[in-house]
Parts: sequence; structure tokens; C-alpha cells
Amino acid sequence: MARFEIQNSGYATMGGETRADTFCEMGLMYATGRGCAVDLVAAHKWLNIAAIKGSDRAAELRADLAQTMSKAELAAALRAAREWMTMH
Repeated sequence: MARFEIQNSGYATMGGETRADTFCEMGLMYATGRGCAVDLVAAHKWLNIAAIKGSDRAAELRADLAQTMSKAELAAALRAAREWMTMH
């Protein structure tokens, strides 16, 4: 799972240009379990990053997903997104 995230996040920032659609797709992958186990915290994290990068679709999906998550899960997802943004 971590290897996939590193590879995709690297592709998403190639050329100095971030690609919110790549982050959104990663969020959808984790939300639906497409090719991996369902992980709502990771899904929210990537959708949040995509929304920050300008994806309106990701913002809508993130809001929908947040309604199904516990406060602890939301806190973990927000923390993970903040950490990722700080490092990248």
C-alpha cells in the first residue's frame, strides 16, 4: 500500500505541476477498495489533498465520505493529509 502511494504521489507532482485528478483517483481507489483494501482514512486523506489542489469533485466526494466516518477516523485522515502536505 505505501509503495503505491509513493509511486502515485511522485507521478502527481512530476514536472513541478500537481495533478489533483491523480489524488482524487487515489482517494476513490481507497474508498471503493479498487485494487486494495477499503481504507476510509486514506481515502479521505487523498480526497482532501485533491480538494486542496483544486478538485471540486474531490471536495464533494470528501464531504460525502466524511458523513460515514467517526470523529477519530476524520481526525486521523486530516492529520495524515496535513503531514503529507507538510512533507510535499
